[in-house]
Amino acid sequence: MRFKLLFGDGFVFLCSIVIGFSVFLAGCGFFKGAEPPQKNPVIKLSPRNYPQFFDSLSFEGLARSIDQSLIYFKRVPLSRKYTYGQDIFDAGHMIRTLETFQSLLAENPSSGEVNARIKKEFLVYKSVGADTGEVLFTGYYEPTYKGSLEQNSPYVFPVYSTPMDLVQIDLSLFSDQYKGHKRLTARVNSDNRRVVPYYSRAQINNLPDFVDRADPVVWLESRVDRFFLEIQGSGRVNLAQGGQLRIHYAGSNGNAYRSVGRYLIEKNEIAREDMSMQAIREWLENNPHRMDEVLHHNESFVFFKTEVGGPFGSINVEITPLRSIATDQRLFPNGALCFAQAALPDPERLEPLEQWAKTSLFVLNQDTGGAIKGPGRADLFCGNGPYAEFTAGHMNTRGQLYLLVLKP
Repeated sequence: MRFKLLFGDGFVFLCSIVIGFSVFLAGCGFFKGAEPPQKNPVIKLSPRNYPQFFDSLSFEGLARSIDQSLIYFKRVPLSRKYTYGQDIFDAGHMIRTLETFQSLLAENPSSGEVNARIKKEFLVYKSVGADTGEVLFTGYYEPTYKGSLEQNSPYVFPVYSTPMDLVQIDLSLFSDQYKGHKRLTARVNSDNRRVVPYYSRAQINNLPDFVDRADPVVWLESRVDRFFLEIQGSGRVNLAQGGQLRIHYAGSNGNAYRSVGRYLIEKNEIAREDMSMQAIREWLENNPHRMDEVLHHNESFVFFKTEVGGPFGSINVEITPLRSIATDQRLFPNGALCFAQAALPDPERLEPLEQWAKTSLFVLNQDTGGAIKGPGRADLFCGNGPYAEFTAGHMNTRGQLYLLVLKP
């Protein structure tokens, strides 16, 4: 429908453009960073090698998170397949897994009872992790910023909705050789009617008429706020007009995500051991003359929409603080019950990283992210507020990730 609104019936020329896509893809870099999935991201454990299952938060919030995964599984076909290494289970079996675990929680079991039941009734798989065999856990949260529904000082930085000239192209519709690739995000060059990559971050920021392509959802008072809103993927905006707006991820420009934190480390601007979200913000605010240089290093740009409730994960269910994780969902099954061993700060005493205590939590795989690639990465949703902001900003700890599924 959007194609016709923009280009009329003549847009059928797109089909002919796709004939030359093999050469086009090699030159435009659409698949940059989209490496083929690793074949064996998990290994099945024998019961004697199961970890000690203990929930550091006494299962608080876990039942609610399980309910959200059940919502997801009950709206997909029961025959949909989910892969755990070399084993495959359907959505019906995933539902039985979560309902069985919920029944176990309802019994208020001791740690010993939890471990005994898991050994008896569940298969456990371990992520192979990165080269070290460990998983790097980072955090994300739902920030709160000041903003306005209208452009007026100091609210001059637009948070854009999905642009009208952005198109999604599913190449698998044209050739089987493209099956398994993510969709291309592109635009049509009006000068020569060619499909080209969508505008980069630098181009979007430098196009004076971009507000004519994408209606602003809200206006913020800080460009740095807008950038971190994109990194987190959702947020709350306290409006100058009164009330609060909830905004969520609606899509991106399809350009490759590149870490500005890594860029600042490589430029010797922030020491690796001092790196955090808070350190990046402080550096940007202290070096406004270099903001373009640093922010434009990340060519990815995120678009937003307003919604009630949330935030929502990639499987379109509400995510739960300290119970929802984001992984590379080419490798790990959506909605799956997991067990994470990492480290978290004490809510009563926000201390530097070396003070954090080892933590273990049952979590659900309900989200993904542009920077979350491979079996050695996981992102923990930390919620909203000061503790969530501190944890998400400083969390950079290594641990283990396990996946649980009911025995057939």
